[in-house]
Amino acid sequence: MTGATPQSFRRTAIGAAASRPCTLVVCRGCCCGNPRKYPGTDHDWQLDRLRAGADASGGRFVVRTTDCLGPCDQANVIVVQPSGAGRRAGGRPTWIGFAMDDDCTDEVLRWAAAGGPGIAEPPVTLELQFIRPPSEARSRTRR
Repeated sequence: MTGATPQSFRRTAIGAAASRPCTLVVCRGCCCGNPRKYPGTDHDWQLDRLRAGADASGGRFVVRTTDCLGPCDQANVIVVQPSGAGRRAGGRPTWIGFAMDDDCTDEVLRWAAAGGPGIAEPPVTLELQFIRPPSEARSRTRR
């Protein structure tokens, strides 16, 4: 590029990503959320609780579901994606496995309401449930 100055290459947040809230991506595919595979967990109640927490957060975080995140042997899986501000502060998507009990749901809700990755430290006990994302997701995250 001719005539380009260092100032013309400033990094800027693009569109909606600048103000994007923390996002909880809740797997509800073949294993996660499946009452036949995990009959001791009220999967619908967990999702209702997460959504109610998002509604009560005043927009600090949102919840969405997806078909399958991949690590089915570690169901239920939730990915906590950083907000735009959290991303700029160095936060990266955090994968949580075996997220089926009330305590885990409470901790995910508290962390997301506090700002999530890059903004707030996760509860120490929740860190015990952090899992590695499938290799495909890890390579997308690095790009």
